[in-house]
Amino acid sequence: MIDTLQTIFFTLVALGVLVTIHEFGHFWVARRCGIKVQRFSIGFGTPFARWQDSKGTEFVLAVLPLGGYVKMVDEREGEVAPEDLPYAFNRKTVWQRIAVVSAGPLANFLLAVVVYWMVFLGGVQGVAPIVDAVAPGSVAERAGIEVGQEIIAVDGEPTPTWQTLGEQLVMRLGEEGVITFTVQYPDSSLQYQLEAELRGWQIDDANPNPIADMGLTLFTPRIAPVADQVVAGEPAASAGLQAGDRILTMDGEAVADWQSWVAYVRARPGQVIAVAVARGETRFSTQITPRSVVQEDGSAIGQVGMSVVIPTWPDSLLRTTEYGPLGALTQALRQTWKTTHMVLDSVWKMVTGIISPKHLSGPITIAKVAGASADHGFSAYLGFLALLSVSLGVLNLLPIPVLDGGHLMYYIVEALKGSPVSEKVQMAGYRLGLFLVVGLMVIALYNDVMRL
Repeated sequence: MIDTLQTIFFTLVALGVLVTIHEFGHFWVARRCGIKVQRFSIGFGTPFARWQDSKGTEFVLAVLPLGGYVKMVDEREGEVAPEDLPYAFNRKTVWQRIAVVSAGPLANFLLAVVVYWMVFLGGVQGVAPIVDAVAPGSVAERAGIEVGQEIIAVDGEPTPTWQTLGEQLVMRLGEEGVITFTVQYPDSSLQYQLEAELRGWQIDDANPNPIADMGLTLFTPRIAPVADQVVAGEPAASAGLQAGDRILTMDGEAVADWQSWVAYVRARPGQVIAVAVARGETRFSTQITPRSVVQEDGSAIGQVGMSVVIPTWPDSLLRTTEYGPLGALTQALRQTWKTTHMVLDSVWKMVTGIISPKHLSGPITIAKVAGASADHGFSAYLGFLALLSVSLGVLNLLPIPVLDGGHLMYYIVEALKGSPVSEKVQMAGYRLGLFLVVGLMVIALYNDVMRL
């Protein structure tokens, strides 16, 4: 319950910040262009808070925090008082209207730069991508990547951490041709260029993981089968286990690590498991009967109610980079552009059918990632916020009527031809745009539900 509330909280915070910044961009530029703003709303539906400034703008906080809007004086949306006509949006020059419409997405890009700047200013730490296993027949095997090598670049782009490696592989989703890896062995400064054709590289639509789908398993410290917490009333506690106990054997089979213990337990719901346990210098035997837990697909898994002691990463595998204020700003601008390129590339590949629309994610996935990133610390949450802000900026600039990009498309055509696009064409475009947007939302929500 607490985890669910935390996920909801951090999701609402993220959406609230993004929507507020986006709408403030429209609001701020509209004011500078002499347009009268009637309402600035964060959320939809019934207001639970409202106030008014000296210029007559009503600020509203509404109960459904899933968006927002800025309502400006506009003759196309209703009758306008004669004294307000000079301040109507539709009476401003086409360039002023372009500025107002584009200000929202641009505010999201600016927010991303600021957030990334905060992340880089605090220093960036990640884990080096050291190869632990290579899947037979995979792209990684065809490239000749070997266990123990560190992948330091992909297609010439540095990959000092797991995250940067994943980002570079995402850029090659759905593509053919050659992929280039730069690797080096531990305790060696020599670097090697390895290449492989991407033919046959398939990405799991349900659980996309470009690193694993490339055939790579990266090194993680072996997790010893030592209990960190034992939940009272659960099978492990009933069997006499305590925090600090080490599982030695299960039905006479030696336990190599925590993962093998978990897999063994999950596969035996309701079955008695004979266990040998070490508690300090003491050794004893007991029996555990895993509780049966029914999954969404109707299958059952075993659980015993114990958590594990998480090991620390060796210092030799941690990569830390420190930045000054100017260096952090340079890196923030670079990361914002890189993220923008990645989002645009993904959208284009999805539109052209290179990658499946099953990769599209909706509000449930956003909520899950928001909660997970918050669990990993403030810096991770800020990185998620910046990524979401860039995505919102890019998607809003797509030339789809009903989005900011659709309005920009009409205004650019007006600027070029010297007269507005006809109302008939605009309305047809809005209907098509609404159909596309609602359709994408349905697909994204369907994908979210299927991933559950």
